[in-house]
Amino acid sequence: MSQELRLRILSGIVMAIVVLSATWVGGFAFRLLAAAIALLVYYEWSTITRFAPADRIGGWIAVAIIAGAVLLDRIGLGVALLAAFTLAGMFRTALSAGSQGWLPGGILYAGLTGLSLAAIRGDDAAGLAAMLFVFALVWATDILAYFVGRAIGGPKLAPRISPGKTWSGAVGGTISAVIAGCAVALLLTDASPIWIVPAAFILSVASQAGDLFESFIKRRFGVKDSSRLIPGHGGVMDRVDGLVVACFAAFVLMAARALMAGGSFDMNGGMLLGL
Repeated sequence: MSQELRLRILSGIVMAIVVLSATWVGGFAFRLLAAAIALLVYYEWSTITRFAPADRIGGWIAVAIIAGAVLLDRIGLGVALLAAFTLAGMFRTALSAGSQGWLPGGILYAGLTGLSLAAIRGDDAAGLAAMLFVFALVWATDILAYFVGRAIGGPKLAPRISPGKTWSGAVGGTISAVIAGCAVALLLTDASPIWIVPAAFILSVASQAGDLFESFIKRRFGVKDSSRLIPGHGGVMDRVDGLVVACFAAFVLMAARALMAGGSFDMNGGMLLGL
């Protein structure tokens, strides 16, 4: 076994322990993890896209404030702040000649990362089940898409963005995600498959879209990895690209159910599972 492979395995074990431990504990521990991921994602986004230093500092302030709302468990306030800062970034971009919107994009991407993770996990057993549901389907999507794609091959999914991905892999990953998601949900809750199956399908597709989106960003700016923060793995965005967008989709589903139920952002992970 090469030294690089050993380093990759060791880093993966450490990451799994940290993430799953924080997920199990929930509460402030998980919100701290969510806020840290948001800040690291913004760091990598701003480094990759190389927008102006003054804009980068403004983005740091915005994302740090949103991370603070995550730590304080003020999801509704965080959403309002995210909208305000993103609009301010868009206004700033409109006034800057040659700017392509990477500043507001970074604020939105990083801020929504922290908010969606914290909102899904929450503080109760339903939140734990919801977060494990998302983890299971994202991991199933990623792993089975790779193996099915290699075994079957066929037409490429997005050859200009990620030449290795195939339609067969995408379909195989989605089917496996629905199975894995249903297994976790039915094992941990009494959620109805009528809701779980379409939710798992949507989140699996979102996960693959997130993977492609990060590949597009890296190809656009000619970088191999989002950073070198994680030994043997590259950057945080490299590891959470599919998870992040799946969580965005889960957050939207939860927000829609919360608004229909009570007209506010008073949501919890159980809403994702139809509980």
